[in-house]
Amino acid sequence: GECDFATRRPRTSRRTRPRRAHASSHSPFVPFRARVRPARRRACAYSMEPPPADDDLDAAANDGGGFIFVLECATLETGKVGKGFAILNCDDHANFIRRHGKQPGDYRPDICHQALLAILDSPLNKAGKVKAVYVNTQKNVLFKVSPKTRVPRTFKRFCGLMVQLLQKLSIRSSNGPEKLMQVVKQPVTKYFPAGARRVGFSFSAPEVKKLPEYVASLPDDVPVVFTVGAMAHGKVDVAYTDDFISVSQYPLSAACCIGRICNALEQKFDIV
Repeated sequence: GECDFATRRPRTSRRTRPRRAHASSHSPFVPFRARVRPARRRACAYSMEPPPADDDLDAAANDGGGFIFVLECATLETGKVGKGFAILNCDDHANFIRRHGKQPGDYRPDICHQALLAILDSPLNKAGKVKAVYVNTQKNVLFKVSPKTRVPRTFKRFCGLMVQLLQKLSIRSSNGPEKLMQVVKQPVTKYFPAGARRVGFSFSAPEVKKLPEYVASLPDDVPVVFTVGAMAHGKVDVAYTDDFISVSQYPLSAACCIGRICNALEQKFDIV
C-alpha cells in the first residue's frame, strides 16, 4: 500500500536525541559530564631572578673574625655553541666571540678557576679561617662559594659546573642538602660582617706594601675582606674598599696574589 509520509514519525539522530540524566546501575552508559577530565595546571615559568638570601648567609655575615675573599670582574659568560651552552673562553670559542664583535682575549674563565683553587686548597682554608668566597662576574651576577667546596681540578669540568650554576642558580652537595654554590642578590657588601676591614689589591695601586708586615698590623678579632680582580686586563674599581694596595712592584696573576695573601696569613697564625 501507499506510505503516508505526513503521519510518519520523524527519525531523530543521535545528536538530537535527549540525553539521559542518570545512568542505571546495570547500564554501561556514563554521562558525558563524568568523562570530562580536570584541566591540567600550567607549569610555572622559569625565573632567572636570584633566590632570596638564606638565613645561613645572614648568619655568616654576622659571624666575627675570619677572612672573606671577593673575586671581581670574572669572565664567566655562557653562550649557545652548537647544541648546548658553554662557558666562553678564548681558546675554544675565538671565532664565535669575534662574530659577536668582541675580543677573544677578554674571555678568560681560567683566571677564576685558578683563583678558586688557590683559595680553597690553601692551608688557611683547611684550618677554617676562610669564611666565604664571593665571585662577581662582568655580567653583574654574584654567587657565593662555600669554603667546603672542592672545585674540579680540570678546566673542562669547571666550565661544566659553572654552566650548571648559572642555569640552576645553585649547586648542592652530593651527600646532603647543603648548597655549595649559590647565586645571591647584589650588592656584595650586604654579606660583609659589621666592622670588617676591606682591602683591595691591584698593580696600579698608589703604594706597594710588604704583605707580611701589613697582615701583622691587622687586628685578630676583626674580619677582613680581600678583593682581587679575576680579569685579564684592567684594575679593580670598587668603592667599598678601605685600603687599596699592591703587593709587588711587578704585575702578578690573581692566583699568585692570592697565594701571597694566604702565605702571609698562614705565617701570622702559625699554620703549617
